[in-house]
Amino acid sequence: MKNIAAGFAALLLSACATFPDISQGRSPCQMEPGGWCAFVREAAVDAFPYALAATNAYTGDEDLFEKPGRVLQRVPRIPIAEGDADKGFDYQIFNQYERGSGANADRKPVARIIAFRGTDMKSLADIFYGTLRDDQIELALRYYEAEKSRLGTDVPWVVTGHSLGGALATEVSVAHPEVQAYMFNTSPFYRSEVRANALKRVVFNERGEVLRRFARSVEPPAANVYTINCEPRKGGLAKHAVRPLADCITWIAAYDSTDAHEVVKANGITKPFVECGQEDQNHPGPGFRPTGPCVHNSLRREEQSQRGRSR
Repeated sequence: MKNIAAGFAALLLSACATFPDISQGRSPCQMEPGGWCAFVREAAVDAFPYALAATNAYTGDEDLFEKPGRVLQRVPRIPIAEGDADKGFDYQIFNQYERGSGANADRKPVARIIAFRGTDMKSLADIFYGTLRDDQIELALRYYEAEKSRLGTDVPWVVTGHSLGGALATEVSVAHPEVQAYMFNTSPFYRSEVRANALKRVVFNERGEVLRRFARSVEPPAANVYTINCEPRKGGLAKHAVRPLADCITWIAAYDSTDAHEVVKANGITKPFVECGQEDQNHPGPGFRPTGPCVHNSLRREEQSQRGRSR
């Protein structure tokens, strides 16, 4: 345990970190809620509103959060010019409200979120203008500046996105060091790399998702990076989807956040397979403290398989 503590200390003192993947059943966190380490739960509480926003940037899709909770409210955005839309570019704007009880009318807005949409697989425009060329980067910077001029800076701006949207959020964060950025299963195909404001960027990736195969060939992003293992049974392409990752982050956050727990219940979010317990298990909510070790299902099945082979 002393070695683990020393490792955490070194990470916290560095400019940014790729946090150790000790959030699962082989970790020293088996006596914590759901088996998720405290630093993962804390990061999830911070990030889940942006995971919801990154998901709901895909307007028109079937797997959006119909009830994103009291912490988010969509607001009208600038209409996207036809020529810009033809390049696959899209985004949404949300107000983020302070945590706690009460309706949005009783809460204060604490941030304004611009959520860039990731690749729309219905068209090749995103791949051409967003990955092979820099057109969408220039559009993201231009529309961010236009929205900031339109809506003001009375509250801080936050940028977020999934996949290609994460790369666009990275670019805006690099160009505007004051902006906090949250990326989910982010694309490694961004052109900028600035470490001066790395602590203002957070990345959540699902272990084994498809874009990480490409990311191995480039330097890790200048950000605090969390890798979580929510669904080990799925392939890399299925793991890349944003909604399952947002569900898992929100489920983890719900151990410490009433707002996240309300989103879990309102949207029928189910327990991540990797977590211990029955698949139809309801979330116990904030304040839950386990009375025994949480042995994750993926590890439990592996042990059962090993026992079967040894007979």
